[in-house]
Amino acid sequence: MPDKMKNFDEKIPEVVLNSGHKMPAVGFGSAGYPMPPTEQLASIIVDAMEIGYRHFDTAACYGTEEALGKAVAKAIEIGVIKSRDELFITSKLWCTEADHDLVLPALKQTLGKLGLEYLDLFLIHWPVRVKHGAHKFNFAKDEILPFDVHGTWKAMEECSKLGLTKSIGLSNFTCEKISKLLENATIPPAVNQVELNVGWQQRKLVPFCKEKGIQICAWSPLGAYGNFWGTNAVMENPILQEIAAPKGKTMAQVALRWIHQQGGIPIVKSFNKERMKQNIQLFDWELTQEEMDRILQIPQQRVCKGEAYVHPTGPYKSEEELWDGDI
Repeated sequence: MPDKMKNFDEKIPEVVLNSGHKMPAVGFGSAGYPMPPTEQLASIIVDAMEIGYRHFDTAACYGTEEALGKAVAKAIEIGVIKSRDELFITSKLWCTEADHDLVLPALKQTLGKLGLEYLDLFLIHWPVRVKHGAHKFNFAKDEILPFDVHGTWKAMEECSKLGLTKSIGLSNFTCEKISKLLENATIPPAVNQVELNVGWQQRKLVPFCKEKGIQICAWSPLGAYGNFWGTNAVMENPILQEIAAPKGKTMAQVALRWIHQQGGIPIVKSFNKERMKQNIQLFDWELTQEEMDRILQIPQQRVCKGEAYVHPTGPYKSEEELWDGDI
């Protein structure tokens, strides 16, 4: 790689997780609909590596593990990176495998698709268990089963002890659900990846995780703008527009910088090279306290309410139960 690219990469700071491992302060996400074909997505991810991204986020349910694995192999082959060890790679355990006996086989399957020997981070995707073998998304309500967080977490700890993942963590867990897990955990979760953006600021969860030493990662840091299930509450927000213009920054950069100043790590996703570059140009400027206070005025609404996991006969009988009232 040219030296100038190496220097650009070094501008992305890292945080040290409670596991002792370092995580780059911006991640490149691979969730979305519709996704490009595997080979095309692999090429896009290689582009992201050339721009300077080193932190990549996938999941069993995204259908993108294979593309990320191909991208890693190609990047090494053409000299964008020297080895897999330069990357931080996250994947997630899907709900149909959220059972003690299914965790290790699921991780091995993920590693097989990625063509890797280990993950940097393995997350429980939701505090939800769905019947093994059920359709990934269109499962029946009676296929939602009681979730044994302690048994599932014990299996996650076993994966860590085997060296198959350097760190383990959670996704979409509330303060109450984390507290319950911590009652029996011998390895604390390193990360909680949640919906976090200026339109849903997680004002209860962010300080809680900070107090517990759990790193917050932000999915949909721009409100999934442009996705059929997303919101325009971030990218069409007049307050962000008023802050961005005088600074010569984009609204997206202001939204992402806000997450960084909360101590969070945004997982960004753009397949446009110029926006890819902009999304990591966050670290040589900052928002003032006045600007941070203005962002606090933005109306708050959770976009992903998890309706699929709620049913009168299931473990979560309401959205309030799923999110422990934080909706």
